[in-house]
Amino acid sequence: MDRLIIRGGKPLKGEVEISGAKNAALPIMTASILTSGENTITKVPDLKDVKIMGALLSNLGIKFRHHNGIVVIDSSEIKNFEAPYELVKTMRASVLVLGPMLARYGRAKVSLPGGCAIGARPINMHLMGLEKMGARIKLDSGYVIAKANRLKGASIYFDTPTVTGTENLMMAAVLAKGTTILENAAREPEIIDLANCLISMGARIKGAGEGIIEIQGTDELKPIRKYEIIPDRIEAGTFMTIAGITRGDLLLKGCRREHLDALMIKLEDTGIAFKETKTGIRVTANNRPSAKDIRTMPHPGFPTDMQAQFMALMSIAKGTSIIKETVFENRFMHVAELRRIGADISIEGNTATVKGVEKLKGAPVMATDLRASASLVVAALCAEGESTIHRIYHLDRGYERMDEKLRQVGADIERVTS
Repeated sequence: MDRLIIRGGKPLKGEVEISGAKNAALPIMTASILTSGENTITKVPDLKDVKIMGALLSNLGIKFRHHNGIVVIDSSEIKNFEAPYELVKTMRASVLVLGPMLARYGRAKVSLPGGCAIGARPINMHLMGLEKMGARIKLDSGYVIAKANRLKGASIYFDTPTVTGTENLMMAAVLAKGTTILENAAREPEIIDLANCLISMGARIKGAGEGIIEIQGTDELKPIRKYEIIPDRIEAGTFMTIAGITRGDLLLKGCRREHLDALMIKLEDTGIAFKETKTGIRVTANNRPSAKDIRTMPHPGFPTDMQAQFMALMSIAKGTSIIKETVFENRFMHVAELRRIGADISIEGNTATVKGVEKLKGAPVMATDLRASASLVVAALCAEGESTIHRIYHLDRGYERMDEKLRQVGADIERVTS
């Protein structure tokens, strides 16, 4: 099992190429199920989750290949309509095959999903929406078994915004008969990217990113013709906190301010400076950051996927910060490990109080989930001495060649295979 060894305390300087967004690539890969023919998607990151989705599509009988950031998917026919537990258990996004299979073929058997242990994240709103569109659904031995004649348009209200729920129902609706309205839909940039891809395939969608999405169903979609995935805003945000905690100077190539507003406003308040350039965003920090409070919210609020990294930054800030997690109930598992590196953090319910210390000190730590692993990297890069981060397979799920990118900007980091 791989681990990272980091010797911190060095300001990082240079350029970082931001990869394509995993959370945009995965639903767009499943959108290929809606078409008959060869689909080409570019700027797809080489990540474990992308490999798992490729294996899942291949298990359905779809031809899949991924090379140098280009994914080619031939979805002319599906030979198997079951997404098995062995594949789905490792990645929650696997449930995104449900809507497209039901829309195009009228049947699907999908295992209840797994993924990071940061909360229950049930799929009841996915199933509620599909039933409103005419699907017959039952749960049997840990599987969702769904059948339908042609799905029909419906008005669907989400009690709380759900990213994968919005994506699943949006893909189901594009081949449904009539009009579907999704109210209180998720507004993340990845939702907009999926909608733009579906529109390029011939779908009729209005309002993606605005909370109310209207989809006019159509009889057929054409294959995806070289669609480019948006840059990964969470990878970019993570490198912003790295620049801040190491007092570095990084040019993040390819990232977009409009995807990062809530985060960047908070980081600017801590003293980090940003300058937009023709190729990306330059991030500089010359001083110890000032403590600031955050409250995670669905987009366009402060992203829950950046809470752990922001906490790492606040661990060395001047003053005390209050961090409230409102999206996932188990998303403070990184706190115990940050304490091992010297952070002064206390927790009460969904609130963490972070008292900034002047210095962190390297220690062996263990990653518990994807963003927790990123927060440990952030903290270790500024800590005195050596830190060893175990279980970095979590990190590899969401960050493409992170150790290589860090070495290129001056980090003393190495990957060790046991």
